[in-house]
Amino acid sequence: MATIGGITHQVTWPLSESEQIKRPDNRKFIHIDMDCFYAAVEMRDKPGLTDVPLAIGGSPKKRGVVATCNYPARKYGIHSAMAMAHAVRLCPELTVMPPQMAYYQSISRQIRAILNRYTPLIEPVSLDEAYLDVSDSTLCQGSATLIAEDIRRALKREINLPASAGVAPNKFLAKICSDENKPNGQFVLTPATVQAFVLALPLGKIPGVGKVTVAKLEKLGLKTCQDVRAYGEARLASHLGGFAQHLYQRACGIDNRELTTHWIRKSVSVERTFADDFRSLQDTGSAIDSLFEELDRRLRKYRHRTIKNQVVKLKFEDFQQTTMERAGNTLDRDALQGLLESAWDRGEGKAVRLIGFGVNFEDPVEQDELQMTLFDAP
Repeated sequence: MATIGGITHQVTWPLSESEQIKRPDNRKFIHIDMDCFYAAVEMRDKPGLTDVPLAIGGSPKKRGVVATCNYPARKYGIHSAMAMAHAVRLCPELTVMPPQMAYYQSISRQIRAILNRYTPLIEPVSLDEAYLDVSDSTLCQGSATLIAEDIRRALKREINLPASAGVAPNKFLAKICSDENKPNGQFVLTPATVQAFVLALPLGKIPGVGKVTVAKLEKLGLKTCQDVRAYGEARLASHLGGFAQHLYQRACGIDNRELTTHWIRKSVSVERTFADDFRSLQDTGSAIDSLFEELDRRLRKYRHRTIKNQVVKLKFEDFQQTTMERAGNTLDRDALQGLLESAWDRGEGKAVRLIGFGVNFEDPVEQDELQMTLFDAP
């Protein structure tokens, strides 16, 4: 039983895949996306920040980047992943706050607890967004639209945070729909309205189609999904190779993926972008010590896993990056040091702005370890 919107419902969880076959156009997916999550939390706790431009991220004096920003800041052209120094130039009165990750993670767990009341089929994507499969839910008369509305009301009522939602017959469309009426809005695609929506969809809105691909497609005269469908998959393959099939399917509104609700952790890594570039390997001593100690600390909870190889990652001053790896079943400081030296030589004298260490695991014999999602991060 579950109490939703003040009413007690009989909850029927979906049958296993071996017990049922769902037609793709009968599936019901919801994508929940918390609006400017980190900034929304800070504005909730400090109402005086609500109407001022606010960005959460690193210091503009130490190569910080914007993790997220509120909507007053977005009016200045500020967006996530932008260098904080550039954001401050765009908006000199910008309020910059460092992220409180442990706090945001605790709130994310509250969000997950609310979502769990509606379905066990949840695929968390990050701290602030998740997919839900409610295809077989009997809550809210089986209406995905009403379920999404009730989720958003519960999030606002219980933790006082706004969320946007997309409702659609598949994951790809649900993700796009959640952006349609931001902030604090909802957009629904029924099977009957999918094709009209998809035909007019700009190709840049399809996940995985970045700026480079968009530019390449525009040179072919392709700007919308309708253009891609008219162009044809075979002709598209001569320009995009294997990616053509994926793009053509999305342009037809096709996405038959199920939610991924269980993961096996394949690697553990740490990396750091430094305030000042390192000009020589000899200058990195304390930074290397710190990275190694952090990697060793993170690995302690995976002592039962077998390490397959160790990896070093460097990003140079021109933002080019390189990685090197070496087989070995234990974390070995000397081996990492050797990889670091070899990777450093690839820069041919260029300074280094980022250093990362990591390990990859062997595939476990028993597939019973769930990857730690950001919802559950310590």
